[in-house]
Amino acid sequence: MQSANPLISVVIPAFNEQANIVKVIQQTEATMDSLKLPYEVIVVDDGSNDHTRHYASNNGAILVSYRKNQGKGHALRQGLAKAKGQFLITIDADGSHRPEDIPKMVKPLLNGIDAVIGSRFHSKNEKVTSKLHILGNHLFNTLIMILTKKKITDSQTGFRSFKRKVLEKMQLFSKGYGIETELTIKTLQNGFKVIEEPIFCDERRNGRSKLNTLSDGFTILKTILKASFI
Repeated sequence: MQSANPLISVVIPAFNEQANIVKVIQQTEATMDSLKLPYEVIVVDDGSNDHTRHYASNNGAILVSYRKNQGKGHALRQGLAKAKGQFLITIDADGSHRPEDIPKMVKPLLNGIDAVIGSRFHSKNEKVTSKLHILGNHLFNTLIMILTKKKITDSQTGFRSFKRKVLEKMQLFSKGYGIETELTIKTLQNGFKVIEEPIFCDERRNGRSKLNTLSDGFTILKTILKASFI
């Protein structure tokens, strides 16, 4: 039986996001306060060479920090390992996600759903993503559907939520941007109740994306194949 007041852990991997991290933390805290549920905000500083770690720790977040950049997947895995919540939420540090959408990610978990995937494409918000990234996402979604026999519209989203029992069924290996793909596949594979919720995705507030379309796209493809058979 689900606790009436589950602890919620919001995990935010970050690399050189000093220009964005404070607002993301503050908006996350404001949204969580409005839900009146216990929560913690964990920022994983992935070897930033700016002031990300200082801004995070000075604004109420629990800080996990590494001297060397080891990739988003490594950062997210470490943050999830640190999290104490019965419910876990992942959200990007670049300001592209809206923490105001967090209630959409929490309420289904309170009503019997095991995992929620935030989809940019359910909200018809594709304009903030390049046509090449949209094409790549659709191709990856199709391959995942073939391998898992389940349809998903946004396998690459960094905004998702799930119960601890979902995490406990996973052995995650991704170090880089393949982590979202791995989470998607392993969530779909294990018989959990999964839904997608429409989210808005804005252009990153400041700085440039660290995603390399070709090399990270190849990594994601390898992750799909590896995660599907492990």
